[in-house]
Amino acid sequence: MAGTATTTASNSTYEGFSVEERAAMKAHALEQKKAARRGSAAEKAAEAERDVLAKIAEMQDSDRILAEHVHAIVTAHAPALAPKLWYGMPSYALDGKVVCFFQSAEKFKARYATLGFSDLAKLDDGPMWAAGFALTEVTPEVEARITELVKRAA
Repeated sequence: MAGTATTTASNSTYEGFSVEERAAMKAHALEQKKAARRGSAAEKAAEAERDVLAKIAEMQDSDRILAEHVHAIVTAHAPALAPKLWYGMPSYALDGKVVCFFQSAEKFKARYATLGFSDLAKLDDGPMWAAGFALTEVTPEVEARITELVKRAA
């Protein structure tokens, strides 16, 4: 019964992680190994930004355009957030911990790209608030909203 477990509550079969999920986990392991290498903090930061820009450049046109906008907004308006790859996705971290990330639609075969925020982002607004936002285009209104969110998150 290797790789398959049956749940008694729903009597369904668990087939394991999807191909996309396994690829993301492998990417994360490589990112961790790369981050552990020796070098100055400045060298590591420059390499992390190059890795993020390279990942963005690999994306399909629609996702790439959105990711480029998000990257430009975050780096301009929340310079405390450092670019880094996180599970193969462009992300932005404060003191090494991911605060927000861009998930391309193509990566998980989704209908839209997502700008997501971790629990470290300071987006609290009462007893319930959004931590992920669907992105289909970056209009001036969307750019203003992203700017406001990343400033609050940092």
